[in-house]
Amino acid sequence: MIEKILGEKSVWEKLLLSGKPVVLYGMGNGADIILDEFAALGIECSGVFASDDFVRGQNFRGFKVEKLSDIEARLDDFTVAVAFASSVDSVIENIINISRRHRLFVPCVPVYGKEVLNRDFLVENSAEIEAAFGLLYDEESKRIFEQSLRFMFGGELDVLLDTISSKASVFNGFFKLGNNEDYLDLGAYRGDTIAEFLDFTGGVYSSITAVEPDAKTFRKLEDFCKKIDRCECINACVSDSDGSVIFNNSAGRQSSISTNGKEIKSLTIDTICRDIGRGVTYLKADIEGAEKQMLQGAAETLKTHKPKLNIAAYHRSEDFFAIPLLIHSLNEGYRIFLRRHKYIPCWDLNYYCI
Repeated sequence: MIEKILGEKSVWEKLLLSGKPVVLYGMGNGADIILDEFAALGIECSGVFASDDFVRGQNFRGFKVEKLSDIEARLDDFTVAVAFASSVDSVIENIINISRRHRLFVPCVPVYGKEVLNRDFLVENSAEIEAAFGLLYDEESKRIFEQSLRFMFGGELDVLLDTISSKASVFNGFFKLGNNEDYLDLGAYRGDTIAEFLDFTGGVYSSITAVEPDAKTFRKLEDFCKKIDRCECINACVSDSDGSVIFNNSAGRQSSISTNGKEIKSLTIDTICRDIGRGVTYLKADIEGAEKQMLQGAAETLKTHKPKLNIAAYHRSEDFFAIPLLIHSLNEGYRIFLRRHKYIPCWDLNYYCI
């Protein structure tokens, strides 16, 4: 699989060799990383544009932010690099429409960490990638793994769109939840994944424990949970050890452990389970790049209780192969599935383990 993918051009190589001006669609952290890669690789950026409603005469990294129509009036033809993330249907449809008019790529850069998935990254990690692929339980997981990797390397939109599964196909299929689940929701945010849990269980369950580190978001989570029976909220980070960490809560939903911010309590999953006095039957984690540390602090829980797992695997470049390898090392009895839900770029990529 790796050799076959390495036989293709990377997204960075395609942009460098496009023969057309390259323009960036979007602003923010992802655009910063992409422009840094452009500078390192000698890819010239000929402009930055945003969706019409977001263009207010602002500047980004020395570029005046334009509308697509401005770019089209200024340049005869050009290549587009998408530099933001969205799961909104209308936004995704707009990106698809742009791809019908101009050559378009979606460079895949990490949400956290500095390692960009490029040719050197694949070569250096090829053994681990192949090992993770070998752990996957069904053919659809293997197909999604290979296509996701092909997209992350090559940046082709049609390849990314070929990896989408609905959540209903997961929760009404191989990952069906029972009527007596003890649910541990890590990164519970304002309660959206609790609402999802209630929907897929028909509101019949044993208990819910919701963990959210961001203080402002936690208050909204508590308000949401007031109307829910047998639901406990914990304001803490989860990690591989108990203690405290520095948490940056300035990024909203993408707030995370950082070197700048406020000190907050840190707990392991094993400690949480001991404190609440019960095991866990279903554990979901979307915790902004801390998934590996969380799993390391859940060794006893995974060994003793073997909860169903729903673990995000897209925050760091290595997550898509490091997370299944770690889960397997903690409990070899898990059947590991991979599914990805609608998002541009390759976000909402999740390992479902039973």
